[in-house]
Order: sequence, then structure tokens, then C-alpha cells
Amino acid sequence: HVQLVESGGGSVQAGGSLRLSCAYSGDIYDSYCMAWFRQTPGKEREGVAVIEGADGTTTYADSVKGRFTISKANTKNTLYLQMNSLKPEGTAMYYCAADPGYLDECGPSYNYWGQGTQVTVS
Repeated sequence: HVQLVESGGGSVQAGGSLRLSCAYSGDIYDSYCMAWFRQTPGKEREGVAVIEGADGTTTYADSVKGRFTISKANTKNTLYLQMNSLKPEGTAMYYCAADPGYLDECGPSYNYWGQGTQVTVS
């Protein structure tokens, strides 16, 4: 049984910062791909950041590059998303996700998802 639980969302002014956490349990291994997604009602879910289990390589959406940082504390079973210089368009429900990946590639689909945490930037 796999469980992912996001926390750290909230309301912040434009230009401010938040750090999201995703505590995971069950059969999620250090080698798994882990990612953050976000979704606004009526719009498609957007991939925000990915960290690859094999070597820790990170990938970011162009819209957040240079402002967001994804990281993982394997010993704490926790995934993080540090969000700086937040913009109103960053308002969304943020989800963490995990997947075994395929031949050292992450995506496009993820098997396991958290329930989401709301981020509101005003």
C-alpha cells in the first residue's frame, strides 16, 4: 500500500515563498521518479518538477525554472518543493506523485498520487 500526503500549502502574497512537503510511505523506493504537479479548475494538470531516482537529476517546467527547487530526503521519506518568487499564476492545487519509471526515464504517467495541497498567491 502506497500513500503520499502533501502539506505546506497556504496563502501567500506575490513574491513570497512556500515550501511544500510530501511524506510518502509504502513501496516507494529511492529509485522511483518523484514529481510535483499542479492543477487549476478547468485546466489540464501541469507537470512542475521531477526528480529522478537513479541519479537525482531534476527537471523543471519553464514557467518555474529558477524559482522552484525540487528535492528529496530519502532518509525521511519526504519530497519537497521550495517555491520562491511566487506569482498569482502559481495558484493551484499541488500534487506529489511517484512512479517506478521506465529505463531510467520518468513520465509521462505516474502510478501514485497524493491528495493535493492548495496554494493561493495573491
